[in-house]
Amino acid sequence: MAEFTMELNDEQKEVRDWLHGFAADVIRPAAAEWDEREETPWPVIQEAAKVGIYSLDFYAQQYFDPTGLGIPMAMEELFWGDAGIALSIVGTGLAAVGVLANGTEEQIGTWIPQMYGDANDVKVAAFCSSEPDAGSDVASMRTRAVYDEAKDEWVLNGTKTWATNGGIANVHVVVAVVDPELGSKGHASFIVPPGTPGLSQGQKFKKHGIRASHTAEVVLENVRVPGSCLLGGKEKLDERLARARQRAKASGSERVRNAAMATFEASRPAVGAMAVGTARAAYEVALDYATTREQFGRPIIDNQGVAFQLADMRTQIDAARLLVWRASWMAVNGKPFTAAEGSMSKLFASETAKKVTAQAIQILGGNGYTREYPVERMHRDSAIYTIFEGTSEIQRLVIARTLSGMPIR
Repeated sequence: MAEFTMELNDEQKEVRDWLHGFAADVIRPAAAEWDEREETPWPVIQEAAKVGIYSLDFYAQQYFDPTGLGIPMAMEELFWGDAGIALSIVGTGLAAVGVLANGTEEQIGTWIPQMYGDANDVKVAAFCSSEPDAGSDVASMRTRAVYDEAKDEWVLNGTKTWATNGGIANVHVVVAVVDPELGSKGHASFIVPPGTPGLSQGQKFKKHGIRASHTAEVVLENVRVPGSCLLGGKEKLDERLARARQRAKASGSERVRNAAMATFEASRPAVGAMAVGTARAAYEVALDYATTREQFGRPIIDNQGVAFQLADMRTQIDAARLLVWRASWMAVNGKPFTAAEGSMSKLFASETAKKVTAQAIQILGGNGYTREYPVERMHRDSAIYTIFEGTSEIQRLVIARTLSGMPIR
């Protein structure tokens, strides 16, 4: 087990500097254009693929970093560049992780390469879980998967929403209900191969922020996929469902729902790291502006009202990063989140990003409110961190339940 440290090693620093260079030289110059276009930035994704950032190998190396700092470090640097473009680059990873976590070796080897394509023909993938009536409440999911034993096929019907790359993806990973009585324990994940009849893109959302990232509904109408597209296989699913039924009888449905909530804990620090990157970017713009902008014959940072804001901004950013790093180290090293440390990191970093980006606009004054300066975009982007991967209210609920042991509602 790696010791917890707040100091990156030489290899990590080299990767960090490489990512920062890509974010500064490739992502940032393109950020305003793709925000305005509200389209997937395919040329930037292709550049990321050419240098090795848009690939499973890169993310696997960071994920298996024994210190746990590889992923949060990478997320912070890419999202420092721009949140919308960065999400377009890392969004495929959501689907890839779903296959890695649940798939067989054959499924991993077959489908993950098709998610990324190559530098000359980049592809994207989509992870489809949320539904119009089932966001944070995963137990209310309605998309159904029914097994057709005669044909060894699964038939999927339902509508998914808020899917990053939904409808434009080469490969979709869809979470569906196979046993409604088991709540979230009755779910399974399925690969929907390219060109499968019955899958279509529904509404494409015009968003407040992260506008360079494609977000849409995915409609499934009698979508038939081979039995081999059930992640993990039928035998493993049947065994898992049988165990879940036994536990549900012994412990009641409340425990089943809480167990589902706990599975998201390990992924939340990565979102916290994204928020730290956006907050840091806004802080740096504000600091530079405050030291160069003069009013009444002196830089505005000479005023305590501005200087104290910057001091608070930097303090909150560093505190958020430390919470993210702690939770990431704990997750990689198998330390239990006895105080919901994963949710703590995501909650604090998300709220920090919203606050810091708003303060940056205030420091820039009228200029900060225009699109001539990036803090306006950063503030719009920051709002998503308190919403996806569980809202701030859900994070507080998870923390309170964990600390108290009570079924707080």
